Amino acid sequence: MRAAQTQRRFRGRNRAPKWKKPDDGMVSVMVLPLAVTDPADLARLGKLFGAMWNIKRAVKRDARARVDAYWTAFHEREERGAKAVRQRLGLSREALERCAYKHLEDAGHLKHHVSKALAMHMADEVWNGVQRHLFADATGKRHGRPKTGRWYHFTRIPGRARSHTIERKWETFRLVGSLHGHLMAYTDSGQHTFAQPRRMRVPAAPSGVAPTGNATVSGKPGTRKATWWDHAGPLAVVFAGGPDGNRGDLVLPVRIPQQPGQWARVEHFLANPGRWHKVDLVRRRKASAPGGWVYEAHLLNLGPGYTAPAVRQMRQQAAEMDRIGGVDGNVSNVSIVSLPATLDPADGKPQSTEITLSPQERALLEQQAKKRRGRARALERSRRATNTAQYGLSKKQTRRAEDRAAKGLKVKAVAVPGGARATRVDGVPKQAFRRDRISYGYRELRARQAEAAASAAEHRRHRARPVARQIIAAHGPTLVVEDCDIRTWYRLWGKRLSQTTPGLLISTLERECQAAGGRLVRASTWSTALSQHCLCGERVKKTLRDREHKCTACGLTGKRDLVSAALAAFVRFTDVDDPKTAYLDTAASRHAQIVFAQGLEEALRESTAPSQITVRGAGHAAVPRQCETSAPRTAGRRSRATPDETRLVRDHAGKPGHRPGRNPQLTLW
Repeated sequence: MRAAQTQRRFRGRNRAPKWKKPDDGMVSVMVLPLAVTDPADLARLGKLFGAMWNIKRAVKRDARARVDAYWTAFHEREERGAKAVRQRLGLSREALERCAYKHLEDAGHLKHHVSKALAMHMADEVWNGVQRHLFADATGKRHGRPKTGRWYHFTRIPGRARSHTIERKWETFRLVGSLHGHLMAYTDSGQHTFAQPRRMRVPAAPSGVAPTGNATVSGKPGTRKATWWDHAGPLAVVFAGGPDGNRGDLVLPVRIPQQPGQWARVEHFLANPGRWHKVDLVRRRKASAPGGWVYEAHLLNLGPGYTAPAVRQMRQQAAEMDRIGGVDGNVSNVSIVSLPATLDPADGKPQSTEITLSPQERALLEQQAKKRRGRARALERSRRATNTAQYGLSKKQTRRAEDRAAKGLKVKAVAVPGGARATRVDGVPKQAFRRDRISYGYRELRARQAEAAASAAEHRRHRARPVARQIIAAHGPTLVVEDCDIRTWYRLWGKRLSQTTPGLLISTLERECQAAGGRLVRASTWSTALSQHCLCGERVKKTLRDREHKCTACGLTGKRDLVSAALAAFVRFTDVDDPKTAYLDTAASRHAQIVFAQGLEEALRESTAPSQITVRGAGHAAVPRQCETSAPRTAGRRSRATPDETRLVRDHAGKPGHRPGRNPQLTLW
């Protein structure tokens, strides 16, 4: 009789007190590019990401099946309770970790690339998404059903946090070396200017012995074998040993920023190793790199991020400003108007700012759009040329084939068919696009397209920060904005919104207000209707095409957006956290109109706070919009006007060859 097998034992709870983050709870991230040039290291990184993708996909599939079973068992949830059903189905962090362990043990090849700690932490990441789906947040909303995702969207391997209670304990990726050692290595001990070569050398593993730091019986410190903890040279990210000890450590040299003005930021993140918390391994698409990917290490630090002294001074000055202001977001501009909080002309005068696209940025956006259209056409030609059986001939190609047949010529094969895709009766393609054969050139071009899109998105985020700081410096950190869902605007003006990005600018402005000690408060449009009121309290109805405000009661004339922004400064709240409790204080707005008189009218006609910044390349500019040329846009066959267009003048009207409705150039007066 076989002896009963003992049940597998797992590590119990830690008896030591659990480590907690500092009281401030602030964390910051620094991106460290990895200079990986060795083909063996690149191949090992590719296999590591491939193995982690297999584990994540398997755990997500199991989690999705368990979630479906959980929602199906509604009778059992009512009888036994939701917690009992989740426990039976294994919907918990510990259950998903054991699921990852099982997949790692069943697939023997994964053990050569992935450690158990990496698999466990990946299961924790999957559980975080499942948890947001099972349990509603503070607003009562749940995230969607867990999805597996795609291989090209898998770009991050989360690392495990280092132990802050046990000295020298990193379970996955660790950052070794020191900033001083890195500086000495690439300045030849301080004799030359700091410069990192294109091909950085991989730091060698420490050898020999090192003192233990503990006194022996004779009173002399003992010795031990040197490890990576004794490495004080150039910075590097180390995946120590891994599951297959014969392969050695994976050592990835780090390239720190060396541009002028970056050293203060580098010292803030890297000078104090005690603040290093964990390292995540991230890959990013780059077609020109070997393998099509470049790798980065995202270092999570315990503490606030770096803030330049000029930015800190600007925020301090903005916090001392006693002004109230309003913000009006539009499709093609963002308008801001502010006044002294005391409504006393001796404390200041009204100021207004309009954030619009500069002419340089419009030209750059046109170039980028032209490149995107060219890449899209090239991708379509490549797909058609590789999958000719899935496409028919165009009318022109069919007519040519008929003419050749009528003349008795040989049938000519068409390399790139230009007709419609082969579909069923109901219009569904006979073969799914994901099953098409794609060439190597198609993959490379697609990678360049993704790289360009990511670069453009990063540029938009970077340019929004100086513009938001400029607004805070001119109008103070206490602002009010209408609570609009900008996502609905994309149904009509998606192309224009992708150029101006008002939602991104407003969200960045909200963070800057909080950093300066203020707040950007949101007010409901139903209870205020700022665009339909005047400062005198009268209701002035306007359509979307009416971009000028004209009040017959008080005679106020100005731009619609600036008037709405000025009214937002006089919005009051019963509960600041609830936008629905907002109401318009018409008595205060009428008082300000009387007190400031001509100064307020001038601020509502044009921008009075011009831009003080210069953004390299393309960037928003705060300038008076007088006879500016807007970017061309179309909406299918019939051009649809945007809310900020008052009079449309076609530049090509009356010229030979002009056809109305074919991408006209619009001029905004």
